[in-house]
Amino acid sequence: MKKLLIGVGVIGAGLAFVGDRIYEGILLDSELHGTGVPTNTAIPADVVAERSAAQLNTAESRGASTNKQILFGDFHVHTTFSKDAFSWALPLMQGEGVHPVADACDFARYCSALDFWSINDHAQNLSQRMWSETKEAIRECNAVTDENNPDTVAFLGYEWTQIGDKPENHYGHKNVFFKDTAEDKVPPRPIAADNPAVGFKLIKPSYIQRIAPTLLDSDNAVTYQSYNKHLREMETFPDCSQDVATKDLPLNCRESVKTPEELFTRLDDWGFENMVIPHGNSWGFYTPPGSSWDKQLKGRSPEKEQIVEIYSGHGNSEEYRSWRAIAHNEDGTAYCPEPSEGYLPNCWRAGEIIQERCIAAGESEQECNTRAATARDNYIADWFNGRETVPGTTLEDWLDAGQCKDCFQETYAHRPMVSSQYALAIRNFDDPENPKRFKFGFIASSDNHRARPGTGYKEVARHANTEMSGPKDEFFYEQVMGKKKEPVAESVSFTTEDSLKLMQSAAARMERGANYLVTGGLVAVHADTRNRDGIWQALQRKEVYGTSGERILLWFDMLNPAEAPEGMAIPMGSETMTNENPRFRVRAAGAFKQKPGCPEYSVNALTPERLTNICRDECYNPSDERKLITRIEVTRIRPQISSDESVDGLIESVWKTFECPADQEGCTVEFEDPEFSEMGRDTLYYARAIEEVTPMINGEAPRCEYDENGQCIKPTMCYNSYVTDASDNCLAEDEPRAWSSPIFVNYKKAEPTTVASNN
Repeated sequence: MKKLLIGVGVIGAGLAFVGDRIYEGILLDSELHGTGVPTNTAIPADVVAERSAAQLNTAESRGASTNKQILFGDFHVHTTFSKDAFSWALPLMQGEGVHPVADACDFARYCSALDFWSINDHAQNLSQRMWSETKEAIRECNAVTDENNPDTVAFLGYEWTQIGDKPENHYGHKNVFFKDTAEDKVPPRPIAADNPAVGFKLIKPSYIQRIAPTLLDSDNAVTYQSYNKHLREMETFPDCSQDVATKDLPLNCRESVKTPEELFTRLDDWGFENMVIPHGNSWGFYTPPGSSWDKQLKGRSPEKEQIVEIYSGHGNSEEYRSWRAIAHNEDGTAYCPEPSEGYLPNCWRAGEIIQERCIAAGESEQECNTRAATARDNYIADWFNGRETVPGTTLEDWLDAGQCKDCFQETYAHRPMVSSQYALAIRNFDDPENPKRFKFGFIASSDNHRARPGTGYKEVARHANTEMSGPKDEFFYEQVMGKKKEPVAESVSFTTEDSLKLMQSAAARMERGANYLVTGGLVAVHADTRNRDGIWQALQRKEVYGTSGERILLWFDMLNPAEAPEGMAIPMGSETMTNENPRFRVRAAGAFKQKPGCPEYSVNALTPERLTNICRDECYNPSDERKLITRIEVTRIRPQISSDESVDGLIESVWKTFECPADQEGCTVEFEDPEFSEMGRDTLYYARAIEEVTPMINGEAPRCEYDENGQCIKPTMCYNSYVTDASDNCLAEDEPRAWSSPIFVNYKKAEPTTVASNN
């Protein structure tokens, strides 16, 4: 017996030793992945010149200025230095393995043919090694080309990824990027968010989760070991003291701050030219219900944040609606609002599901009503894990609950008070003589986590060009999502500190959220030159716009600004003051239709293997034929004139609509606001150029079958996981578009009349 016990102990110790080495990522010959080496071949100068010439020809045909060129880029790109990106890249999640900064560089240059892009890995995931290597990789990408006439410009940046656990402490995600890349013109470390919510910093894979993939999928063991080693590097990287000034901190620590105000202060301390761009603001995956822009008007946000990302691979954060996911009584207690036209709250649907089950079980109507009310309360008590309060549901059971039914490609669980329209409608009156307001310019980007900037050029490769990533088979599905629960006719409360259950709950939310993931958008700038300075200056002028991925050409001008000589217009992003009715012109032209495959310069620069690995053998490959612009829409917003003025009547999302002729050269419309002088209040205007219908990935989520009243009764979900075949791109027809930055027209009060005295 003694020998048996000794033998069991030795085996146990051996297994523990192996398990610990797997956990640390040191069992096999795995390595911490680096940034890679970009392909050292620039795009031929004649190709770049041809792109510019085609655009200028269209501008000329529309009567637009040819003094500036429109350049397209992506200011929101992650590599597998970001922990979530690496997690999704694992083979068990149908991932492709690591995609470093060099892949992003090559993708922007040869696959999506961007004029500029930036790197934005999560700051909390970046060790000193990763940040140093990222800086050098961006320099290497820029070194491939002529800096005065570049084929593409790479900017350096990171993401400040803030998540609150309630509206009062939630500020959302913000991309920080810098004009320059030289070592003496960028900070020595990024600044992360010190999150009050679970976020990334508390939900960590358990011991079992970290060793199981290596044991169960031995063919890919080296990849899992590399991932575990990556996790250990991040977890053992020490946090900086928050009581020490940023310039006095040691290099080898993770700096973090709690609020945007602190972020801005520390960026100012360094003195390097930078921009901070909020993004994904209305994406309800991590945004608490009831979150709003209001509190950010109290700080320095209006001055520091001049541009907002209106659209990304996580959908459209543009549109405001008056409905709410959770409502509150006068005493502040939360309750579940009833459905309204165009919106079914998730909490209400939770009650419906329980009520339907209860009735099917033969319970009384009174009992079922009581259980439904309890289900709604349980959902509200923990909105993030609300689905877990209704055991045994499928994605289809939730229909289209929580979604804006009449928005264009809305974000998952859309939060309307952190939409861009709401931000532009509110003011802060703490100082009545000088009320604060946001004056955002608009951009769009991809938020791609596979080192693929500018993924919206073609609606292909759903698992590469969107954020979809899920378990590859039924076995791993159960490990990631947890075992399927049996449906019961009563709701349960969900309160747990169990990291595994929290991860499984988040994974289930991502599975539903997959229906609202799209290929992402682009930033467009009207630049004097195509180099770094030209792009930066256009951003500072807010002479920028966003597109849903298509390279739509858009000009939006005010024709009668008071301060300009007669006949001189001012462009999108401008601010002016007048008491005359403003007049505007919108010009737009559709994107070029795409040819299959890749152009010759991409095929010549990349090996066949690399062309397949990063481009999926599909590149930006324009024909000579443009898509049609079908209509122009104009939005008018009148910012508040008092703190108690409701924004509901101030936002006219489609104030004017102009149908366009079927002309490949584009569309031009002019209009005036005949009410401006009469209303006598500040007003802003922006334009949408709507392109002809085309198949888009998740173009109609969640692909519902509707009843005679227009209610969703049977959705066809697009799954992250193996449930939907990876070759199915979940295509549905929708209308690509571009959003101009607003023109801000402030009302100039008439000077008081002075009466001459006879004395």
